[in-house]
Amino acid sequence: MNGTDPVSGYQTYDQAPGPGRPERNQDTARRIGLATCTIADIAAGLLGLWIVLYLLDANQANPFVEFVHGMADWLSGWAQDIFTMDTEGLRVVLNYGLPAVIYLLIGHGIAARLNRA
Repeated sequence: MNGTDPVSGYQTYDQAPGPGRPERNQDTARRIGLATCTIADIAAGLLGLWIVLYLLDANQANPFVEFVHGMADWLSGWAQDIFTMDTEGLRVVLNYGLPAVIYLLIGHGIAARLNRA
């Protein structure tokens, strides 16, 4: 690891490609990794935003709140009702928070793997 490397495992664009790897393929892999991170961050952000809006008792009839809730339901459809708590707020945090964490872990893991390869 050198002093200019911002995060372990990530290469900056000014570094030479690794041995046996053409520069063009490495740039493509970095861009795909960046896109993967961005998509994962947006998905987790929407899920986190819905958790905050729910906990702050946002107006559910508002179009923006409806949009965020719809997107959060779609993104976490596979994880709905994993946790069935008596406390509604805790249930929302766990059922929407778990997918957010999983999206972040998988998205950033894939991106790190692409940047190292």
